[in-house]
Amino acid sequence: MLRIITANLNGIRSASTKGFFDWLAGQDADVVCVQELKAQVGDMRATLLNPPGFFGYFHYAEKKGYSGVGIYCRRQPDRIIEGLGIADIDAEGRYIEVDFERLSVVSVYLPSGSSSEERQAAKFSFMERFWPRLQELRRAGREVVICGDWNIAHKEIDLKNWKGNLKNSGFLPAERAWLTRVFDELGWVDVHRRLCPDAGGEAYTWWSNRGQARAKNVGWRIDYQIATTGIAAQARHASVFKAQRFSDHAPLIIDYDVGL
Repeated sequence: MLRIITANLNGIRSASTKGFFDWLAGQDADVVCVQELKAQVGDMRATLLNPPGFFGYFHYAEKKGYSGVGIYCRRQPDRIIEGLGIADIDAEGRYIEVDFERLSVVSVYLPSGSSSEERQAAKFSFMERFWPRLQELRRAGREVVICGDWNIAHKEIDLKNWKGNLKNSGFLPAERAWLTRVFDELGWVDVHRRLCPDAGGEAYTWWSNRGQARAKNVGWRIDYQIATTGIAAQARHASVFKAQRFSDHAPLIIDYDVGL
């Protein structure tokens, strides 16, 4: 059994103080993808770089306290790919990939467009330039799992207040249509949705810090594990861990009936 976890930490140091790594030690995970490190290499203690039993790999943003992604692995991968080879995207630390013999796992963090029109334009630009990599991975003849915060709720079932968010970043028609193309045109599989086709509020992975959004479960499902068809068909169980709060997101855990 292969257990993959993805979690937006909203600051790896903050999540650590809130018990994320203590919790992780008991999860028997094989690969853990994290996003929004908000740290540079000089900020990373040894326990953050390589928690007990894991090898850690990271793609940091150039801007301090911003973005960044990482992957923790139980065994060392054969290859690590840091970044997409696109200068402005890579400066924000949004993509890292680890390759094993038969499997690749990616940690990705799509931009949020909620803060300004400029950032929404940057998000659309990222989506357009990420597409060729999605094509390449899909056609590579390998099994791939792309984990991360995609900052898009795909369908109405994926957020509580969908009517009130039709004109807001994260649920814009163009964003949702692009994600539909990822699934229908490129053939990627939304693994959580495949396993739990009718899951609503129990599948949410992010809640605003405003008001009582988390307590009232006024959330969004924007963290995904999106996979090639072969390994997606081997997915057996998915869950969102909400019993402890490590950040404004919750970890998504999926078990696959394959070896690493």
